[in-house]
Amino acid sequence: MSRLDSFIHRLTAQRDILNDIRETVNEIEGPVLELGLGNGRTFDHLRALFPDKRIIAFDRAVGSHKTSTPAPENIVLGEIRETAQTFIGVGAALVHVDIGTGYDDKDAITLTWLPQLAAGLLRPHGLVVSGLELLHPQLEALPICSSVPVGRYFLYRRIE
Repeated sequence: MSRLDSFIHRLTAQRDILNDIRETVNEIEGPVLELGLGNGRTFDHLRALFPDKRIIAFDRAVGSHKTSTPAPENIVLGEIRETAQTFIGVGAALVHVDIGTGYDDKDAITLTWLPQLAAGLLRPHGLVVSGLELLHPQLEALPICSSVPVGRYFLYRRIE
């Protein structure tokens, strides 16, 4: 598969899963957290899906399109591993994570801290949608919509 096809499949998987869980997330109290703002495409989609929720985005620096940049009070800049720690216990309804690099060695380092962080950010029964597989005892893997190939994107619920 070409890198372009892989990129298209990743974005399609993101969109399909987020669309599929829209009603569930809207019924859960708490903010939506976007770990990895990037150019803001997914943030913009999250705003459309969850207009009544506060959406807080995290990234190293602002690189998003001006129409897809959160208000200053809803963006946290710096190393996500460090800055998101201050939000542990926030009780997020949804955490969306798109910080994989496609390099197995770099992603393996991220996976030493990301599952624990995601679990700590969520409220019980909150959901996490991730491009990386998050193995953690507080995260229960959920089935994803049939349009997404197994292993392309992941969906979890925080258990009590």
